[in-house]
Amino acid sequence: MMTPKHPSESLTVLTDLVLPSETNHLNNLFGGELLARMDRAASIAAQRHSRNICVTASVNHVAFTKAIPLGSVVTVEAKVSRSFNSSMEIYIDVWIEDRSSGNKTKTMEAIYTFVAVDATGKPVEVPPIVPQTELEQQRYDAALRRKQLSLVLAGKMKPSEATELKALFIGE
Repeated sequence: MMTPKHPSESLTVLTDLVLPSETNHLNNLFGGELLARMDRAASIAAQRHSRNICVTASVNHVAFTKAIPLGSVVTVEAKVSRSFNSSMEIYIDVWIEDRSSGNKTKTMEAIYTFVAVDATGKPVEVPPIVPQTELEQQRYDAALRRKQLSLVLAGKMKPSEATELKALFIGE
């Protein structure tokens, strides 16, 4: 059994400016540029948790809720919300900072899945996660439901076996 870790141990914070070469015709950050920044932050968080090489397995959820204008200070915060055998769900929050007041506004969130691998690309076991805060616990619990839904949709799990997912609808 591997020693459990806390989500805070994987916390990765990347802060950067939005430059003209990174914007679209409306002078807002390209979505693809933000996805790349999130992928880098999530990769570091996964590596911090597993202490192995980690590869992006999927981008499970991205919700662009607010444009990020040219000149903005953007902060990407990523940390492991749950780990499974060799995979880890990374929850990402993106914030912009008002240059005048310093106030931060959440602009989006995303969920990525990474897999830890050895030097030959073979998946390796990762430590379990022990949430510490109420938000970490909520994200941890929801991660299992998201995984079960993904497995059911991919035909890798029978709906009757998705106990956590079923509990949402039948109240078990």
